[in-house]
Amino acid sequence: MKKVNRLGFCMDNHTAKLIEFSTTNMQTTSVQSSFTYEMKQESLSRSEHVMNNKEQHFQKAFFKELSEIIKQYSDVILFGPTNAKIELLNFLKSENHFDEININVKTSDKLTEPQQHAFVRDYFNRSI
Repeated sequence: MKKVNRLGFCMDNHTAKLIEFSTTNMQTTSVQSSFTYEMKQESLSRSEHVMNNKEQHFQKAFFKELSEIIKQYSDVILFGPTNAKIELLNFLKSENHFDEININVKTSDKLTEPQQHAFVRDYFNRSI
């Protein structure tokens, strides 16, 4: 039987805050996209088309990095104020590696780190 590991992902377009569910002390780890504001401005100065292509390339690499982390868990909640969580979910659905992982999406306001921990704790406590 597979061990039940639960992970909360607070998402925006360039940062994912990973919160592993625990009944004791939860820790937050951040993963940043390589596509920086400076890169966006530099690409945009050439053309919007170049900037969009570059951003899509970096977003795919960012989502691939996040997907490698998600593979280690059995239950994942993606949340946050932007559509990045839905974009990540669509990326994950395109690969059958994630069929056995329970992945849900919830919209939330912009939250502080303690609020993010409470969100993850409340979500998984309700599903136990």
